[in-house]
Amino acid sequence: MTKEKKVKCVYVKKGYGHSHGFMGGGFYGLAFIGTAVYYVGHADGFWMGVLGVLKAIVWPAMLIYKVFTLLNM
Repeated sequence: MTKEKKVKCVYVKKGYGHSHGFMGGGFYGLAFIGTAVYYVGHADGFWMGVLGVLKAIVWPAMLIYKVFTLLNM
């Protein structure tokens, strides 16, 4: 008869946790809400409000473009 060997497997999660110190997702979420409220509040109609929400999604790209323009890069 053969003896069965019990093996204990331990799964270690490396580098993919949520506690890495930077809260970029939270900042982006709050900024998205703020820009969406701003753009929708200044919209003249429904489709301008939809455009405002789309602008709120890509506001970081527009911000960086404007900064690079002002710095003549």
